[in-house]
Amino acid sequence: MIFCVEDDDAIRELMIYTLQSTGLEARGFIDGEGFFQALQDERPRLVMLDIMLPGGDGIAILKKLRAQPETCDIPVIMATAKGTEYDKVIGLDLGADDYLAKPFGMMEMVSRIRAVLRRTEGKQPVRFLCVGELELNPQTYTVLVKGERTPLTLKEYKLLFTLMEHPGRVYTRDQLLEMVWGMDYAGETRTVDVHIGTLRMKLDKCGDYIETVRGVGYRLKEEI
Repeated sequence: MIFCVEDDDAIRELMIYTLQSTGLEARGFIDGEGFFQALQDERPRLVMLDIMLPGGDGIAILKKLRAQPETCDIPVIMATAKGTEYDKVIGLDLGADDYLAKPFGMMEMVSRIRAVLRRTEGKQPVRFLCVGELELNPQTYTVLVKGERTPLTLKEYKLLFTLMEHPGRVYTRDQLLEMVWGMDYAGETRTVDVHIGTLRMKLDKCGDYIETVRGVGYRLKEEI
């Protein structure tokens, strides 16, 4: 089943008709409310999601999908207005599998859907890490703070990933040094402290999620 979230009645009906005529089951929704209600009863193979929707944009819907364990791995193709580079980049950063610029041809849509299904079905699901207002996408190596992308160095990213993978777990400085920098790294544990400091600064208020455990090391808060 393909779920099509599109507020334009004519476009939505054409999408459903085309998908059904090419052998794919499809259902249409005018907004996020009806879409999420349907998700409680049925899990789609893929979601066609328009960026501009009444009562909440497609980006917000995508974020909600990726934040919930039961929906985080559902393939999503975003439909964006032609020339909106920003929407395309944000959608892909948040975990969209592909995008189509409007106006798009119906057969192109079918081709893109089949291509995404070939790539994603049977794959191990990607687990997005979310703690409070902090989100990490292991597929694209991106970090979002309150929905805004935050550039990190590779070592900062690996450090944050390690802490977010097991919230509440305390890591010693030596453990972090080995896990992030490698067993052969000849540096000192002070290196970890320096990187934790810059990481906290880059994460802004979400930097407070990283707690210092005196005399031991660091951990990420389990509950925010």
